[in-house]
Amino acid sequence: MKIVKILKEAILPILTVVTLIAAPNAALADYLRSEGYGGDYRYELWSSDDGQKYYLKIWNKDKDPQKDNYLTKGSFKSSSDALNYFDCYYALKSLPQCPK
Repeated sequence: MKIVKILKEAILPILTVVTLIAAPNAALADYLRSEGYGGDYRYELWSSDDGQKYYLKIWNKDKDPQKDNYLTKGSFKSSSDALNYFDCYYALKSLPQCPK
């Protein structure tokens, strides 16, 4: 009986601490919004869970994104800003938004 009481008193605080540590990390999830390719590169467009920031993961189209290194570019304010960046600098498209 004493063992059960001791376990309850010890486990509850431990679970509380673990929950408090894990909860902020769960709230900071990023979401894959789209993926595609252009030129010699592929991309994944990711956003923060609140949709306020976007970033790109970019790698050579012949590489495996699960195994090979990728480049991360970002803190874009919108998905269109991120995709325009990819189109201008990696897909080498000639768009009105691209710097000349």
